[in-house]
Amino acid sequence: MTPEMPEIIFSTFDFERIGALLALGFFFGLAFEEYFSRNRVKPPGGVRTFPLLALIGALLYALDPDRKFLLIAGLVILGLWLAIYYRERLTSGLLATDDKDDESTQLDGGIMAPVCNLIAFLLGPITLTSPLWLPISVTVFAVLLISARERLHNFAATLRDGEIVTLAKFLIIIGIVLPLLPDTPVTSLTDITPYQVWLAVVAVSTLSYASYLVQRFVAPNHGVFISAALGGLYSSTATTVILSRRATDATQDASALQSAIVLATSIMFLRILVVVGVFNLELAGILLLPLGVLCALGLATSYAIRQMGGARDGSKSDASPPANPLEVTTAITFAGLFIILSVGVAWAKAQFGEEGLFLLGALAGVTDVDPFVLSLAQGAGALNLHAAATAILVAASSNNMLKAAYTLTISGRQRGLKPALTLFALAATGLVTAYVILQHP
Repeated sequence: MTPEMPEIIFSTFDFERIGALLALGFFFGLAFEEYFSRNRVKPPGGVRTFPLLALIGALLYALDPDRKFLLIAGLVILGLWLAIYYRERLTSGLLATDDKDDESTQLDGGIMAPVCNLIAFLLGPITLTSPLWLPISVTVFAVLLISARERLHNFAATLRDGEIVTLAKFLIIIGIVLPLLPDTPVTSLTDITPYQVWLAVVAVSTLSYASYLVQRFVAPNHGVFISAALGGLYSSTATTVILSRRATDATQDASALQSAIVLATSIMFLRILVVVGVFNLELAGILLLPLGVLCALGLATSYAIRQMGGARDGSKSDASPPANPLEVTTAITFAGLFIILSVGVAWAKAQFGEEGLFLLGALAGVTDVDPFVLSLAQGAGALNLHAAATAILVAASSNNMLKAAYTLTISGRQRGLKPALTLFALAATGLVTAYVILQHP
């Protein structure tokens, strides 16, 4: 050991980090012993072993902080010992018993114990060299995974075919495709770049996927109203069609479904505000009051319909959209609509002025309002913000008229009249609000 070595070791350690190291090792050991408490023969590790392993890892790092040869050697020796121990344990029949149903006598042949020992050892150098939030996060995450064994296994059992593939699609959309796209315009027809196009896809897909996950795993059977609210975050049009079809069934609670249809549209106004706010806070500020008023009116009317009909939110609901929102074709279709409407916005503004923009908004409302809203939020054609806000309200009103027509057509006059009149009223209010914004910027 060189004369400078004690000084290096002393500078590496401090009481705060050593205290945190030992506390994390002890906490990790407690969770480990609780996890293996039902085993008659407990694997190595626990409240005494883990703090010592973490301390050894820290000492080996401190003795050779530059080359880290001692730390690597210690990790290899620990790994070899764990491998030998488990090989002997699996082949020696230490837990041989005639009672095959007794969990306490069953041999744990998994790798949870050796992995936990390796994590405990590595907590030492991690605690010495990283901000304290990192070793704390690693320990807490490991403890949560250990403690949630049964819940995680039960959760895995509830997954439908394709759920993991769906998550993989989401990760591809946000983590692979987006960073690879150029952030420069590729045509003179619009200032929108491929990166902005896919960023719009990411924004809407994230909101839709979050709503899908809540409906799928958090509140799958919590009633038609929760499903309608979440459906409004996903697609108020799709939710309206599904609820209208249910309303044709005489055994269904008509007032509950009528109220839920209005609720889905009320949440749509919040979705538009959130989507706009992600890309253009100034435009969102202009839309905050009108969209907030429209949402409040919709919620109040939905509540009134519910109370007048004596609806009770106690039955299971199938109001959630049946298809997962992250199909590749859906993303491609959305991107295509976004590009077309972005070019259309610039063209309509150049050829017809603001009036052309409002006409395009009315047409966009009968297809998908989100691509049009996002093209305006990202500033296609350097639009006047008040004109953009007016066009968004026109598109939302057009979409509400479409949903009102769907409701009357599918549910019939008797069951579809109340929600249809409400949606028409919200559409008219939106148009009046759009006119006021345009006349008084």
